[in-house]
Amino acid sequence: MTTTAASAASRLGTPTKPSVIAGLLATDGYKHSHRQVYPQGTNTILINWTNRSGKLLPGATHAVHFGLQAFLQNYLIEMWAPFFAATEDEVADEFERVLLSYFGPNNIGSDHVRALHRLGYLPLHVKGLPEGTLAPFGVPTVLVENTHPEFFWLPNYIETALSASIWHPSTTATVATIYRELLEGWAEKTGGDLDAIDFQAHDFSMRGQTSLESAAASGAGHLLSFLGTDSMPSLDFIDRYYPGDNGWVGASVPATEHSVMCIRGEQGEFDTFNAILDAFPTGIVSAVADGYDFFGVLTEILPQLKGRILARDGKLVIRPDSGDPVDIITGTYIVDDSNHADYEAKKAAGALTPEELGAIEILGDLFGWELNDKNYKRLNQHIGLIYGDSITLDRAQRTFERLAAKGWESTSVVLGIGSFTYQYLTRDNLGSAVKATWADVDGQSVDIQKDPKTGAGKKSAKGRLAVIRDDTGELELIQQATPEDEARSLIQTVWLDGEFINPVSFADVRANLKVARADRAARADHRAE
Repeated sequence: MTTTAASAASRLGTPTKPSVIAGLLATDGYKHSHRQVYPQGTNTILINWTNRSGKLLPGATHAVHFGLQAFLQNYLIEMWAPFFAATEDEVADEFERVLLSYFGPNNIGSDHVRALHRLGYLPLHVKGLPEGTLAPFGVPTVLVENTHPEFFWLPNYIETALSASIWHPSTTATVATIYRELLEGWAEKTGGDLDAIDFQAHDFSMRGQTSLESAAASGAGHLLSFLGTDSMPSLDFIDRYYPGDNGWVGASVPATEHSVMCIRGEQGEFDTFNAILDAFPTGIVSAVADGYDFFGVLTEILPQLKGRILARDGKLVIRPDSGDPVDIITGTYIVDDSNHADYEAKKAAGALTPEELGAIEILGDLFGWELNDKNYKRLNQHIGLIYGDSITLDRAQRTFERLAAKGWESTSVVLGIGSFTYQYLTRDNLGSAVKATWADVDGQSVDIQKDPKTGAGKKSAKGRLAVIRDDTGELELIQQATPEDEARSLIQTVWLDGEFINPVSFADVRANLKVARADRAARADHRAE
């Protein structure tokens, strides 16, 4: 019997629209059993999102608050829209069907689902610090509580979706900030071009992310600190969830991959480079150059193209993509104060191999350089170098150390930051967690606190919460906050009963982060005095 496309579709099913209970299913399964065991008379529950520790992200002292507004739009509005658009019986029947399949016979019921549908909106009050804030570890950035006593179960119910939605963009934004400050520090030290830093860390992580959605959200976190990106879904993410007058959000340049460089074979590499220069006679263009023999490209092919490259109105950027990035860029001959003169003598005598010299020295010798204001070498403007394979903060640091030791400014090389940095992360990198801290039970205030003897690092905050600035300007948490404390708290309403309150643009978030970084630097300088 022949199976037609129509019969196959009928047999297998063709889902074409979101489930009417997608919002209800976006949670951990055990959440469905919690409502029945809270004390009778529970009216309100307050939860908070806090980044508790940077012990798994060395170099981090604060976390960048980012991703909340996207979560509110994507989950609380868009994912729940089919629920409220369907009929009460449709959502209740589907909810019961799924839970019967999942749990078997159960006493969860659907009365609370019907009640929520009849209400017509999610009765939640969401507060947050301004996105882009640098929050010290242990200071909450998000608070959520219900606004209708019948739905006391809702804040903790949405915990899973909140956590899954914001930990990654927030963590990536934090990592990107560390990269930014590393690049700025080395540029200051070596006289590098500070304007070039916007593009010195380029997001290469998309193909290694767990999904298009994670690539978009993580890539937006990167773009809080940089402009260079190849993760184009981030542009749509920003336009959709952080709209406004955002200016220049991100950019890239024409660039090749190995299929382009290898299609003519090793004997055709010279022709391929000529074809690239033909196709892009002006502007920046990048060519991956390790398809066969990277150092052969630098020492045999590029010398033949030197005149053409120097005559272009633009820059040809060479991209190695294999081997140890620190060695490939700076050479295996490691220079320090004790052997610098010996290195220069051997180099002048032609006694060093291309591998010992490294790509930066070969390109500098071939195309020329000039000294910047701090007497570090700056590569000729018509040639550049980018490395984007397995870059880490440690490798970036060692690259800049060895560039400086050989006399080069740090902005001589661009780093492609890939999934080895931006996807090789978990929620534990910042110790991120959601915990309940307060409840109203029969009109009585109840402080909630987790304090496990077997895990002191997991002790949670307690009671109503507020965040203020201390005498140094640093953020600090007030636990068991009074109404007066909450009134002056920097955590302010961003979403209330289905509506945004004071939404922000991506430009706003960038500006907030820039101010927060400057304030943190000023506090550090003050402490050092």
